[in-house]
Amino acid sequence: MTGAKTSRRIRLAELGRSPVMWLAFGGGTGLSPRAPGTVGTLPGLLLGWLLMMLAAPWGDVAVISLLLAVTLVLSVLGVYLCGEASRRLGVHDHGGIVFDEIVGVLLVFVSLPETWWQVALIFLWFRVFDVIKPWPIGWLDRRVHGGLGIMLDDLLAGVYALLAVWLSLWGIGAVAG
Repeated sequence: MTGAKTSRRIRLAELGRSPVMWLAFGGGTGLSPRAPGTVGTLPGLLLGWLLMMLAAPWGDVAVISLLLAVTLVLSVLGVYLCGEASRRLGVHDHGGIVFDEIVGVLLVFVSLPETWWQVALIFLWFRVFDVIKPWPIGWLDRRVHGGLGIMLDDLLAGVYALLAVWLSLWGIGAVAG
């Protein structure tokens, strides 16, 4: 992540003056001095769980539909937020911009986790793919700039993580079953 190399320090007071920066920095979670992307993923886990609980009474199709709709809306919003925050900071994909992590991990909740360890599996796989950026994630990350580029690599990491979670749960079921 190129933004991690910047010496520009952002303070909580700066975020409080700008809704764009506040949201782009995940309500301040992107200010974590260590692993801001990892810490910034946590609000996405909470949001995913809350959306699942909200739609659960209407069944799995409602849960998946709500998760996908919210992910789509937040992705469009994220292109603007991440792009504008990046422009204001003068750094492409500053390490503290974590709105993309929040939205990317949200996508993985369509795996419909039922237990805390399944949510932990979502978190683990998402972070693995967000950090290692396998093809085409890393390729796109280097070539697509602005808010779209910032959002796109995390959405693709979410797709990879979703597949890995499904395979993991299938493998666990096959072994246990």
